[in-house]
Amino acid sequence: MSQQVKVAVAYHSGFGHTEVVAQSVATGAEQAGAQVTLVSVADVDEIDWDTLNEADAIIFGSPTYMGSVSGPFKSFMDASSKIWFEGGWKNKIAAGFTNSASMSGDKLNTLVQMSIYAAQQGMVWTGLALPPGNNSSEGSPEDLNRLGSFLGLMTQSNADQSADEVPPASDHRTAQVLGARVAEAAQRWQQPS
Repeated sequence: MSQQVKVAVAYHSGFGHTEVVAQSVATGAEQAGAQVTLVSVADVDEIDWDTLNEADAIIFGSPTYMGSVSGPFKSFMDASSKIWFEGGWKNKIAAGFTNSASMSGDKLNTLVQMSIYAAQQGMVWTGLALPPGNNSSEGSPEDLNRLGSFLGLMTQSNADQSADEVPPASDHRTAQVLGARVAEAAQRWQQPS
């Protein structure tokens, strides 16, 4: 019988919006049966590397700032070079999510950056696997995947609203789908004991 998979959500959040998305991603993974730990990467000197190293899957999360991951998230990526050198995350499941105030905000570039980072680490990237929502006259902003992303999760938060108000509920539901998908993929990928 396989054991419970461990999922780490490694995220940076500048104003709280990405953090609440991270919590929704974690909820989805937990509901799919995973043991989940949120790992803030805001300060490279305080990152819980042991949790990341022991995880079966890591879901990366960063706001999109100036068309890229945030500075603290990039510092985290750079600080993991020893893990890369030793192949420490090879064959872990990976996925990513990002948030910005604009509908687009060049969020795709952030997800591309994360997926390349995961590939360099030897990880196995997992996309969102949802059809695009809100893309027809019968669509709605309440649809899952309302921003139409495939590579990972994109969420949007109005710049003048707090993390208690945004992102909208549909983005949180989509975040839960991503968390569950990663947990299920990690369970399938797990080696029999």
